[in-house]
Amino acid sequence: MMINPRTPVLVAVGELTNRSDAIVDPIDLAAEAVRLAFADAVAPVADRIDTVASPGILLMRRDNPAHRIAEAVGLRPGRRISCPVGGNTPQYLVGQLGAEIMARTCDVALIVGAEAGQSARRTRRTGDLPPTDPIDGVDTALGDDRPGLSPAENAAGLHFPHQVYPLFESAMAARAGHTLDEHRVWLGRLMAPFTAEAARHPDQAWFPAERTPSELSDVTPENRLINEPYTKLLNSILTVDMAAAFVLMAAEVAEELGIPRDRWVFSWATATCNDVYFPVQRPDLASSAGIRAAGTAVLEASGIGIDDVRWFDFYSCFPAAVEAAIDAFELDPFDERGFTVTGGLPYHGGPGNNYVSHSIVEMARRCRAEPDAIGMISGLGWYITKHSLGIWSGTPPPNRWVDSDMTEQQAAIDATALDVVDASDGTGTATIDAYTVMHDREEGPTSVPVFARTADGRRVVARSDDRAVARAMSGGMFVGQTIDLKPADDHARFETEFELK
Repeated sequence: MMINPRTPVLVAVGELTNRSDAIVDPIDLAAEAVRLAFADAVAPVADRIDTVASPGILLMRRDNPAHRIAEAVGLRPGRRISCPVGGNTPQYLVGQLGAEIMARTCDVALIVGAEAGQSARRTRRTGDLPPTDPIDGVDTALGDDRPGLSPAENAAGLHFPHQVYPLFESAMAARAGHTLDEHRVWLGRLMAPFTAEAARHPDQAWFPAERTPSELSDVTPENRLINEPYTKLLNSILTVDMAAAFVLMAAEVAEELGIPRDRWVFSWATATCNDVYFPVQRPDLASSAGIRAAGTAVLEASGIGIDDVRWFDFYSCFPAAVEAAIDAFELDPFDERGFTVTGGLPYHGGPGNNYVSHSIVEMARRCRAEPDAIGMISGLGWYITKHSLGIWSGTPPPNRWVDSDMTEQQAAIDATALDVVDASDGTGTATIDAYTVMHDREEGPTSVPVFARTADGRRVVARSDDRAVARAMSGGMFVGQTIDLKPADDHARFETEFELK
């Protein structure tokens, strides 16, 4: 089959999981992943790399990581890129750099990232932080660097993913007709296959142990509730020492370098699209318009349907992210194909912005082993916010490679954003659209943040710090219930007439 000589092809992959007790530097981890990728190429690719791009390092942060990684492995690329926060970044870079390969402004790109979260945790105990020297050069920034949450959300005490994703989960539970307790049991069934996949990758997965649904959902001293309905084992794990790298180049360069065709993996199509950026403004907290739009685009560009996909890796920082993708593609939650090729972020491990580099590496291995099959990768940034999807296969794309223009779809999504009630106007009544009950390790239910809708259609984020209210709402289902809003300093608080337990 004749292919466009500029078609982007993945030709090399490398990854490692470091379980030693030693404190390691993420740059060293990344450099080793690069060396493994170069060995996998079975051809001299290092001298041809003109772009090094890094998703950025979150834990044990390093400035200008692309410069540092390039220096560590002796590369002299013309361009070095680093990206802001976003778990979608590796697949996003495939789209951005793939387009440059097609346009002849890039020939060979190395995408590489690492996290040393476990080492960073050790340094907090020992104070033994690996030193870094100044570096000559500044990475070029690429990507959307807006913060993930609005001032209104921050003012109500929402700052981190483990606080926000449970709000989405409550909306999904309400749509399914579940209480939070019932939904937690259902989530155990949904995520148990992820643990089975992790167990099939003992060298890569941070937690390569298959678990039963009840082990994931039952509340025990070892599996405490974090924020309802999530137990500890339903949360992503950042404290891992992991790195992954892959090399993307034009097909004609791969031919020139003599890389065997059975090493080539083709990117067929990519697309990036956001949901309404701040969660509080989204009209539907139980679904993702961004995943649906980007997914439709890559399937149409590839000339296939969802039933033609053999493997999926849906971003899985929390179960709600998986459910949003399942809903977007109208899939059976227990589809026998499964929704991960690695085990996902809670069980494979969630190395910051770089998890999708690991899922791309594993997808490439599968595509090499079964070149006629097709895989789909989804990457997700912030709070079901930024979405980058891609189609992969060991055979060339039936159509020309496409990075879809999502301008119209993005404008249509952005136009649905709800107005937000100012904290000073937080009075009257509102109807709960989503909530979570936050838990203290020792004291149990402590507070309840909510997203609610006022009678005029605006959204408000409010919180109750009344522990009696938190206990009353624990385990039940209160989406659709009415609350009374009261102003409180820089955020709205709420009161309720719910029967207290």
